[in-house]
Amino acid sequence: MSRKKLGFESTLIHGEGFEDVYGSPNVPIYQTSTFTFKNADHGASLFSGDEEGYIYTRLRNPTIGSLEHLVANLENGYGGIAVSSGMGAVNTIYMGLLSQGDHMISSAAVYGPSRSVMEKHWSRFGVESTYVNTANLENIQKAIKPNTKVLYIETPANPTMDITDIREASALAKKHGIITVVDNTFCSPHLQKPLDLGADVVFHSMTKFLNGHADVVAGIIVTKEKAIYDTLRPIMVNMGVNMDPHQAYLVIRGIKTLGVRIDRAQENAMQIAEYLENHDKVDWVTYPGLASHPHHELAKKQMNGFGTMLSFGLKGGFKAGKIVMDNVEVALLAVSLGGVETLIQHPASMTHSKVSAESKQKAGITDGLVRYSVGIENVEDLIADLDQALDKV
Repeated sequence: MSRKKLGFESTLIHGEGFEDVYGSPNVPIYQTSTFTFKNADHGASLFSGDEEGYIYTRLRNPTIGSLEHLVANLENGYGGIAVSSGMGAVNTIYMGLLSQGDHMISSAAVYGPSRSVMEKHWSRFGVESTYVNTANLENIQKAIKPNTKVLYIETPANPTMDITDIREASALAKKHGIITVVDNTFCSPHLQKPLDLGADVVFHSMTKFLNGHADVVAGIIVTKEKAIYDTLRPIMVNMGVNMDPHQAYLVIRGIKTLGVRIDRAQENAMQIAEYLENHDKVDWVTYPGLASHPHHELAKKQMNGFGTMLSFGLKGGFKAGKIVMDNVEVALLAVSLGGVETLIQHPASMTHSKVSAESKQKAGITDGLVRYSVGIENVEDLIADLDQALDKV
């Protein structure tokens, strides 16, 4: 059977596209900065591009290349570009697709640094941006300008869990010659495939679900077509945001259990969401699996499962949020997400503390909002932990 025809779970295990000459079932770590040439003609042919091979790890590396092949395969894309972090992916995309005088439309509820680097730094070079709730397609339509070049979507949104219709948003963007980029970190290709829905570029902070063990910082970009790949790869190389071979090895290791990890964690998430929805100190719960979620039907259509991320609002606001943070015992008080361990954080006092009140309001980030990344622990322990912490409010 061709590996291209393997099912998703089998591809997680066997999809690296690498065969070791010694028969190792794991991709070896090519921990080297440079590669030797057979002779002068060999070196010349590699530099000219007449022959495929390896010159220098910042350019290409067999271990990193195996990871790129694997994730591109999982996302049904043309090619992958592995980078040193999720923000390395963000900035590679910004630099490759936006020039002075260009405009980007982005989801308002988006990973904080993705927005702050645009507004504080890329704006210095003449790049404009507009942040709207992309879950409402009318907002995207109204924000389009003659110089709009990129539609940047994070869905489900961070941390509000709003869901944007990727197929409809991408179709709208294409009518105006706009490139659609989707941050697929919250779902991973196990739950959502943006390129299949019309997006042009998908990327991940592989620090999260793809690695899944809170021990690696990494990112990856996958493009649908060769042209955009050929634009973005030299940007990565020349900015020097390449991945380290050992880093790539660890992510490949983590990806093998992606499916079973997410399936277990999202079972827990559903039970926790139902528990919170009935708690008298909780004002609201936003989880795509709940019928009360405004985009529940879209999630059923667009996603292969409802994921492991949820947000909830405490009736006691900012003070209540801090009390819960200070009293959880099983969930870890930490940023990031997508690992085997459950993490909890309070955006108003932590990740979004420097975002203006107006921007937080527009993005739906209230003072009592708590973001909860569900892990694979016993769900009874997680619910008991939340229960005792909420009792302190």
